Amino acid sequence: MTGGEVAGILVAVFWAILVSFLAVVLVRLAQTLRATTKMVADVTEQAVPLLADASATVRSAQTQLDRVDAIASDVQEVTSNASALSSTVASTFGGPLVKVAAFGYGVRKALGRGGDGADVPRVSSRRTVIVGRTVPSSRRRKQKG
Repeated sequence: MTGGEVAGILVAVFWAILVSFLAVVLVRLAQTLRATTKMVADVTEQAVPLLADASATVRSAQTQLDRVDAIASDVQEVTSNASALSSTVASTFGGPLVKVAAFGYGVRKALGRGGDGADVPRVSSRRTVIVGRTVPSSRRRKQKG
């Protein structure tokens, strides 16, 4: 055998190994593609019902939000009606009730002052603070001096 024949055999063996290696790679690649295709099909089978359920849930949530919005607007209307009714009642009955209460207070004071001085407030050594009330000017002068 000559050097050229040995080189030709080596080249043929190299090509045979290279083709065998490429065949193994292509078989593995085909298996991977089949597995990927099966996995995508399985995911699609499971995702479609999940998406349908999610869509139904979103529709239901939208219906509930519409109901809550209707309830909120009804509550707002009832609140404004109650406010208007309260204002009407206060303006209609407030003045006369204050007058009746003042008249009753005046009658009690008039009947209570029979000359025995029972209704005259006693002077106390303790000072009482009442929030929101002012001390009459005559008492302020006494306290400062």
